[in-house]
Amino acid sequence: MTTYIALLRAVNVGGTGKLPMAELRAMCEAAGFSDVRTYIASGNVVLRSQLSAQRVQAALEDRLRAYAGKPVGVIVRTDADLRRALEANPFKQAAPNRAVLIFLDAAPPADALAAAKHRNGEEIALGEREIYVHYGDGMADSKLTIPAAKAGTARNLNTVAKLIEMAGA
Repeated sequence: MTTYIALLRAVNVGGTGKLPMAELRAMCEAAGFSDVRTYIASGNVVLRSQLSAQRVQAALEDRLRAYAGKPVGVIVRTDADLRRALEANPFKQAAPNRAVLIFLDAAPPADALAAAKHRNGEEIALGEREIYVHYGDGMADSKLTIPAAKAGTARNLNTVAKLIEMAGA
């Protein structure tokens, strides 16, 4: 059995994609996943499965599509994947609530940094399957747009660290 962290895209953010975490846990258990635990109400779930990460992702996306009536993106990683991404963070001096990892299904395109628009002091770096962003002045007033991040999902460093901790428990 492998422990996975599933990160749902656009769930319970800004009034869109309402999904109670009890429903998400029930969906995961109905799909045959075990040791299912959620963290905060923004679509973070730690689970165990014998399936590959791709099959876990497909199973969750199918159930979420049936629940929501529309596609809901899911990124699936192991705790080792999250740990590597967190350790590779190029903004180690950043407050963990002002830096995010945007998780993607694949490597970010080479032009991801050049395509970013409306930068106003934000720092951006590319990872293996992540984009790192440090919002020095905070996210509230940022107008930053990163086209390559559209299909991804972002978590601040505090959340990533907590998910790694949960996966190891």
